[in-house]
Amino acid sequence: MTTSDFRPRSGYTLPVFACASAIAALRWLAEDLSALPSVAVDLLNPPETVEIPIEQVARLSSSSALAITRSDPGDNLDLTRHTPIWAVVEWAVAETQNGGLNDIQLQGGEGVGRLVNAADHPAVDHPAVDHPAIYAYAQRLITENLRRWLPAGRRIQVSIILPEGRSLAERTSNAAFGVVEGLSLLGTSGIAQPLSAPGQLELYRQELRQRRDWYDGLVFCVGENGLDLAQRLGISPDRLLKTANWLGSMLVEAGLQGVESILLFGYHGKLIKLAGGIFHTHHHVADGRQEILAAHCAKLGLPTSDIQKILTSPTAEAALGHLRTLDAKIDGNWVEQIYNSIAQQIDQRAQGYIQIHSDRSVRVGSVLFDRHRQIVIQSEIATQMLSQIC
Repeated sequence: MTTSDFRPRSGYTLPVFACASAIAALRWLAEDLSALPSVAVDLLNPPETVEIPIEQVARLSSSSALAITRSDPGDNLDLTRHTPIWAVVEWAVAETQNGGLNDIQLQGGEGVGRLVNAADHPAVDHPAVDHPAIYAYAQRLITENLRRWLPAGRRIQVSIILPEGRSLAERTSNAAFGVVEGLSLLGTSGIAQPLSAPGQLELYRQELRQRRDWYDGLVFCVGENGLDLAQRLGISPDRLLKTANWLGSMLVEAGLQGVESILLFGYHGKLIKLAGGIFHTHHHVADGRQEILAAHCAKLGLPTSDIQKILTSPTAEAALGHLRTLDAKIDGNWVEQIYNSIAQQIDQRAQGYIQIHSDRSVRVGSVLFDRHRQIVIQSEIATQMLSQIC
């Protein structure tokens, strides 16, 4: 069986479908069309043009039109699969001279989240408090594609609407990253890589088998944030392996392949699951973050009223924030104590998981960071490993 036999189907990110809807609405508004089954979208990154099906398009008035696409993220466990993406395009009153930066006004409608601390998000072109969660790539993708169809001297207002966005967002950790009341138009590429598809796991395994010949110790990163932070700390990119949510399977593969040590880099809201024995970290499989955190709080003697707040926190990030507030009030060290306990438990559970499923001993250390990519804690083993590989 070859690598291609395992290769899952990629799809497109939400910004691509938002862009396709906007193109269709603009063309329907500006041209005398009788049908528009699909539109061409220049992805910019990667530099290729793709055809995106248009589900519906209609004129709302003499000055506005609506178009609808439906998300297709490929072979991914993605909760946005088949969700509708609407774009309403309407002529703006004023006209421009020879086009310009203000000829396309882009705004987020119902279901598009709001960045409540947008200044913390470098991917937003114009950070401000309460900014719509439309990131830089989505802004550029939509405006550059629309400008190719915009009649000379005309201005438009584009509203992106995700009818199911508010309800879908409740099933994500968006709030932990400052996005509320909807989904983000996020990403730096138009291609949705199928990181959660079963075929992707085999590709990860093959990459691990190659890297084990280069280094005795490897670094596992759950997502892009971990990859970025690890490289900023001076770890060679060749040591880094992205695991997505397949941590358990990848840890066992490392044991089977004779890897001597693994350093885990991850957002604390993901890695904390390992402390509770959850080794597939996708929220569709299992959760328990607040429960695990509350258990360690109880173990170390946090007052009952504060444990209850931790247990009922909407996100792991909010729970961490409560502990930091307590430390600031009493000049304490609850964060250090509790997260050190969690990190040690992650190391022990991961090492035990490898031993059980591969009959091999592998040294495991863990580094947990928050939504600002600031390290919350690194285990004692992780500290030793970092001194060796950075």
